[in-house]
Amino acid sequence: MAAVETDHDAPSALCSEFLNFSAKDTAAKWLQVSNLPKEVYQHLACYVPKIYCLGPNLNPQNEDLLAPLLLQSPLEWYLCGEEPSVGLAKLEQNNQPSQLCGHVFKVGEPTYSCRECAADPTCVLCMQCFLGSVHKEHRYRMTTSGGGGFCDCGDTEAWKKGPYCQKHEPNISDSSQKDPLANLSDEMIARTYNVFSIILKYAVDMLTWEKEDELPEGLEPPARGDTYYCMLFNDEVHTYEQVIYTLQKAVNCTQKEAVSFATTVDRDGRKSVRFGDFQFCEQAKSVIVRNTSRQTKPLRVQVMHSSVVAHQCFALKALTWLGQIIRYSDALRRILCQVGLQRGPEGENSSLVDTLMLCDSKMWKGARNVYHQLFMSSLLMDTKYKKLFAIQFAKNYERLQSDYVKDDHDREFSVTDLSVQMFTVPSLARMLITEENLMTTIIRTFMDHLRHRDLHGHFQFERYTAQQAFKFRRVQSLIGDLKYVLISRPTEWTNQLREKYLEGFSAFLELLKCMQGMDPVVRQVGQHIEMEPEWEAAFTLQMKLTHIISMMQEWCSSDERVLIEAYKKCLSALTHCHSGFTDGEQPITLSMCGHSVDTIRYCVSQEKVSIHLPLSRLLAGLHALLSKTEVAYRFPELLPLSELSPPMLIEHPLRCLVLCAQVHAGMWRRNGFSLVNQIYYYHNVKCRVEMFDKDLSMLQAGASMMDPNHFLMIMLSRFELYHIFSSADCRKRYNRENANKDVVQQNNTLIEEMLHLVIMIVGERYTAGVGQVECFDEIRREIVHQLCIRPMAHSELVKALPENENKETGMERVIDSVALFKKPGVTGKGLYKLRPESAKMFNLYFHHYSRADQSKAEEAQRKIKRQNGEDSVLPPPVLPRFCPLFASLVNILQCDVLLGILGAVLQWAMEPSGGHWSESMLQRVLHLIGMGLVEEQQHLLSSAEDNDTNFNFTLKISRPGEAPANTPSILALLETLQNAPHLEVHKDMIRWILKTVANIKTTRECTASAPPSDSSGHSQEEVSIGSTVRDKDKAERKRKAEMARLRREKIMAQMSEMQRHFINENKELFQQSLEELDPSTSSTLEHSPSSCDSTLFCVGPRRWRAGGSDRRQVVTCILCQEEQEIRIDGKAMVLAAFVQRSTVMSKNRKRPPHNPDKYDPLFMHPDLSFGTHTGSCGHIMHSHCWQRYFEAVQAKEQRRQQRLRVHTSYDVENGEFLCPLCECLSNTVIPLLPLTKTSCRYCNKHTLDFDLQLLVDEEKPLFGSLPCRQDDCLSSLTRFGSACWTVSSHATVQNHFIRLLAALVPDPRVENTPCILDIDMFHLLVSLVLSHPAVFSLDSSGLSADTAQLHFLHLVTVAHIVQILLSSVPEEVQMEQESGGAEREEEEKVCMFYNTLRTHLGSGLREVDSGWHLWCCVKAGILPYLRAAALFFHYLNGAPAPPELHSVGEWEALCGYLCLPSNLLQLFYNNRDKASLKTSNHLIELPGDYSALINQASSFTCPKSGGDKSRAPTLCLVCGAMLCSQSYCCQSELEGVDVGACTAHTFACGAGVGIFLRVRESQVLFLAGKTKGCFYAPPYLDDYGETDQGLRRGNPLHLCQERYRKIQKLWRQHSITEEIGHAQEANQTLVGIDWQHL
Repeated sequence: MAAVETDHDAPSALCSEFLNFSAKDTAAKWLQVSNLPKEVYQHLACYVPKIYCLGPNLNPQNEDLLAPLLLQSPLEWYLCGEEPSVGLAKLEQNNQPSQLCGHVFKVGEPTYSCRECAADPTCVLCMQCFLGSVHKEHRYRMTTSGGGGFCDCGDTEAWKKGPYCQKHEPNISDSSQKDPLANLSDEMIARTYNVFSIILKYAVDMLTWEKEDELPEGLEPPARGDTYYCMLFNDEVHTYEQVIYTLQKAVNCTQKEAVSFATTVDRDGRKSVRFGDFQFCEQAKSVIVRNTSRQTKPLRVQVMHSSVVAHQCFALKALTWLGQIIRYSDALRRILCQVGLQRGPEGENSSLVDTLMLCDSKMWKGARNVYHQLFMSSLLMDTKYKKLFAIQFAKNYERLQSDYVKDDHDREFSVTDLSVQMFTVPSLARMLITEENLMTTIIRTFMDHLRHRDLHGHFQFERYTAQQAFKFRRVQSLIGDLKYVLISRPTEWTNQLREKYLEGFSAFLELLKCMQGMDPVVRQVGQHIEMEPEWEAAFTLQMKLTHIISMMQEWCSSDERVLIEAYKKCLSALTHCHSGFTDGEQPITLSMCGHSVDTIRYCVSQEKVSIHLPLSRLLAGLHALLSKTEVAYRFPELLPLSELSPPMLIEHPLRCLVLCAQVHAGMWRRNGFSLVNQIYYYHNVKCRVEMFDKDLSMLQAGASMMDPNHFLMIMLSRFELYHIFSSADCRKRYNRENANKDVVQQNNTLIEEMLHLVIMIVGERYTAGVGQVECFDEIRREIVHQLCIRPMAHSELVKALPENENKETGMERVIDSVALFKKPGVTGKGLYKLRPESAKMFNLYFHHYSRADQSKAEEAQRKIKRQNGEDSVLPPPVLPRFCPLFASLVNILQCDVLLGILGAVLQWAMEPSGGHWSESMLQRVLHLIGMGLVEEQQHLLSSAEDNDTNFNFTLKISRPGEAPANTPSILALLETLQNAPHLEVHKDMIRWILKTVANIKTTRECTASAPPSDSSGHSQEEVSIGSTVRDKDKAERKRKAEMARLRREKIMAQMSEMQRHFINENKELFQQSLEELDPSTSSTLEHSPSSCDSTLFCVGPRRWRAGGSDRRQVVTCILCQEEQEIRIDGKAMVLAAFVQRSTVMSKNRKRPPHNPDKYDPLFMHPDLSFGTHTGSCGHIMHSHCWQRYFEAVQAKEQRRQQRLRVHTSYDVENGEFLCPLCECLSNTVIPLLPLTKTSCRYCNKHTLDFDLQLLVDEEKPLFGSLPCRQDDCLSSLTRFGSACWTVSSHATVQNHFIRLLAALVPDPRVENTPCILDIDMFHLLVSLVLSHPAVFSLDSSGLSADTAQLHFLHLVTVAHIVQILLSSVPEEVQMEQESGGAEREEEEKVCMFYNTLRTHLGSGLREVDSGWHLWCCVKAGILPYLRAAALFFHYLNGAPAPPELHSVGEWEALCGYLCLPSNLLQLFYNNRDKASLKTSNHLIELPGDYSALINQASSFTCPKSGGDKSRAPTLCLVCGAMLCSQSYCCQSELEGVDVGACTAHTFACGAGVGIFLRVRESQVLFLAGKTKGCFYAPPYLDDYGETDQGLRRGNPLHLCQERYRKIQKLWRQHSITEEIGHAQEANQTLVGIDWQHL
């Protein structure tokens, strides 16, 4: 440690040296020398170790003062050749500011992307540019940045329109083409060049330096000390806890220090944990390595010489300095870029920039961040150099990615993350594809990293080690890069681009070949599978590639030559995969219905089958594109269509669909969940576009090129149903009665699935290229079918639709044409409801419905039809036409094999099922027949022009079978079935089919008989006649429904008329019942003893007294249901209640909680900083019933504790329990007491205050508008005192009374009475009145207790007036207003009173001569106090309130009720809204636009860890403080427990209760105590009336005032704790969260 001690005398010598230093002279000397680099290095070698790294801490303040002075200043002098401040200002003045904004985003800063104009979703604007751009009027998306990345304002390639905001709008006159270097003198350019190359080289050398104990040549220090640092580096493998624990052992520091070390290591990537000689540091290193190498690789630790660390610290400073200098001028930026990209002596890829990139993974986090920032502000801001940098990046791509995959830091700290800045620029991406063959590079690099293959060369993810899984996760970023490159389609193609794209396409096909057939499954028979096979990796890969595959197809579709070549390549790749296609599969011949076909025998239920067939699916997509772009019709000779083997094309997709059917049929149960999950994702919206949908397209493509009979026979064979339908007596279905039940059941399901597949092959025409539709027709149809299930919110619809690579669904363009939007209320979300006219598109067998969706939709649609009084039949919808390439598909409907199948099922349906056929099988058959008829109708309509009606479905279904069987025709079967009693459900559909057949026949006859010349006109007419039969029916039904409705309305009107008549007749009866309901409104108070005196007093000798009848109060116990009258000698009854500390009315949140030793509970400070609140749910129990219940709760808790240690929503140790009836959180009970003759009471004053404020804020009258639970709570609390003074010691109470009174009537014997301004008067009044009876019992003066109460009221009221006059007379007097004579007297009195006060206090009070003004003050100030007093005496003495107090704020009534002398407060008009002493508190004001909050939060730094960005900034809605939640850095200790910032804040600001808004999550957080909390919906909604918790959707959010008011009301009513209790009871996962860490 010797080295450290010598430091003490060193500084003085240093100081003199530093003081004599002149930057100007140094720079002048440098200008003379021949070898500048050597000279500068010598200077650095001398000064850097004297400034940096002199002690245990790496960056004390003086480094930041000395470095600019001694190191940067000479460089700036040299650069400018004059005083730097002057020189740099000149540069800035001459500079043409860049049109690029280039603002680099901080973590959590809001970013905006325009969904209409952005070239892709990575194009974003910062908040300033966004607010000044055209895009704020468009549909935009708002997100929070993860840091890195910059604003794209000014980049014309990033925006389709509006690339500039107002600030970056280019100047028309300026010729931006000229070289920025033109403004600089040659000498200046040369000097800049010198400085930049020396400093950049120095920084690069130091940051990539790997020796720990020596320095690069020329930097060796003159005197070398023996001081070392033990440097700990960050990794992403070890957890915070592991690092903290290890450090405590290794360098014996406290937990707090270890936490701070760990936080810094995580933030900066390294931290020195020890400083001293080599031995001392080496010892710490070995402990750390030993402690962290057990499970994983150890933490990286190095013992480094202090001079090496010093130079590295300055190297970072130097890079930052370069970043600042080049901001002054574009010319300097250009020079720095030149220096960075200049080739080094080693030739290719040896520039400084290359060196930095290639050493990226060896550097620590802090160093990476600094040089990435520098790249962004230099290379990426200059269009010329951005291009050169992109080329270098692409050249090094493979090495960079390999380094990244081995490295363990997150992607955002890797240089590979810069790919998004270059690859998304369309012109750069094209250039990199053509010149650097980037596409192929990316795909090959990706393939290189996935080396694990099986024998057939497929990827094999089975038994991945943790290491391989980690690698697989990291490799996925390559797919992201490929997506960036492809994100914008080229508009014009060059030959070179075609060539390189197709080369990349071939590489991609190689990748897909490795996926084709991976993870095959074989059906388990006998026993269940032992180990669930790994399936997720393959699906992750598929999901990541989904968009790439779609984009590849879009690229192909934009150029005919590319499309043709790609189709050929894909086909040959598929053929290559299938060359082993017939191995071991014997050929067989199938024959049926007079047709036969050769195929192979293949059983899905016995052989291997894979769900991954990306090659087949890509080909299916390209095949549809041939049709969509019409290439298939224009250049048929260029396409290998004749060589196609349709059976080969359909084979694998068909197997895949059969697998799904068999899984549905329960044949694969023993294969466990992994298969179920695969099938789920195959159909899921994330994968189906490139999986299920494409398999269907492939079947359509294959079937369109085959004889439909052949196709169907192969299909039957794969479904393993061929034997059922091919036998001669298939119509008799299962003669073998003994057939296994399960097998029959399975076959039924398979037949249903097979029929469903036929429906889909013929009916799914909404893919552009298959049917004659546009892409938005497809989206429209998806939306219609989703809304047919039920009305949905915008977010639900978005989730149900597939997103493209830009995260768009295309829904907004079409939604309004098919749906209506309904806004939400205070809860719930806005919903879209289907327009009635769109329901005609509904197809019961829509291919994206799951089974659950289908049944829900069917039910919903039938219900709507019944409500409209229509037939509940759901016929097949009219479909668009097929494209010519697929036109032959309709023939499937009329081919012999299908008709044979349909006939067989109908034949089976002749007799009740008995399990041999199923209802849904029949339903599908009827649907298929319906489809045939609808198709025929369409054909007749369109072919009327050219008498070509080759589609004759009716003819086919009317034909009976051939001899010998002579089976009846389908039509005949339907006629018979129409009346079968066991087919009630299908009657509608059968009837609809028969009617349609009749219509078609009529149409055909009319067309046939008409002369051909004008056939067109006639047949149209006839068809309309045909369809009028249907319309007539409809009209008839509608008329009946209308009649019924009118009849209903008439009856209702008659009934209500009779009711009204009856009420008028028996008015008295009704009046009476109303009065009984609400005794307080009853004007007749005959039964009250004091009714002779018309005014009601609640205090004083003349106060209202309760008669015998009023006293009775009967209640029911909620536990034993027994009724009980409340009497002194009856069973005790109690009210469940919850007492909590509260600061809801606090006027001073800064005041620390009371010190229990010094706190005097007798007096309450008027700022009400802390109070107690008692609330109740109003449920009453016998006290013995409650006691039993509570003991049972305790016993249960004791038993539970031994089993598991988790929090419940209530804490029994603190006496909490849930109300047995409503599960409301409670922690005490209040006894219910009868109203007695003598009044001696105790009351919880704070509660009165709270409820009062609620009334004031909601502008409700004083009496009659409190909810009954609050009313009960207040009355029982006030009465609770009736035994209070009898149980406590008399002497104590008398003592309290004397101290309280002394505050108003000074008494020399009483010490330390508080100042009159420090007492809350209402609190004093209550305490005086409640403690007086103890003294009253000694009183012999004959005064009644009531008189005493009145005296107290007068005394305290005067004291309160004094308080008001002393403290709240305004600064400046407004215009005096003339007031009526009635107020003259008061004004004069107030003036006299005020002047009396001034004579006593001297100059303390200003002179005020306006009596009117003082009077306004007094009135406004005293009102809340009077209202509170009125409520208190009302509950204390039970006096009913006069009717005037049931309306809002009547002054005289209030004074009269309180028996106050009227000449003091005879007030004429209510001046309540003047600022009063007790105004109510509100939650803070929130901005209307949520992004303002995000912006505020992004500039908030953690208060503890020096300027570090907070990860979870959280806003307190009570006081507006921003906190750094959920992080180690801001934990503090509270009552011996470590708690997070929010929990600590609740105890300071809200007495343990808190309401917060988590800004990044857009989520409200309620906390109570240390263990309770819940999340609550935020008050911000998007345009669709939905909250966006987690900000996942990114729609703009705006404040909804109603919802915020609701949260405020919860807070004011002290219902937060109750809300949390209910939430935790309802959702058990909330109980497990460690709320105290938030």
